[in-house]
Amino acid sequence: MASSKEYLDFILEQLSELEEITYKTMMGEYIFYYRGKIIGGIYDDRFLVKPVKSAIACIPNAKYELPYDGAKKMLLVDDVDNKEFLTSLFNSMYNELPASKPKKKK
Repeated sequence: MASSKEYLDFILEQLSELEEITYKTMMGEYIFYYRGKIIGGIYDDRFLVKPVKSAIACIPNAKYELPYDGAKKMLLVDDVDNKEFLTSLFNSMYNELPASKPKKKK
């Protein structure tokens, strides 16, 4: 099941306090980047983030869910209605996220 554009728009609005939020569409789902680093995404209308230490500390009771078959488990973000929480979650995660891999030249 692909994620809805309405849910994407809602999450983008919730993250509007942050600069440099971008996303890419991939097979009906949405991958989120924060200041150039992959932070999570929307999968089947669920907002999932990478399970780095700071994210686990911010949402210690979060469920681990698979974004899609064959992927690594990610943290389900339930409190998507709280803009302040999402902003602090992204800011706390940023330094722990690996740098994006450079694109291969053709």
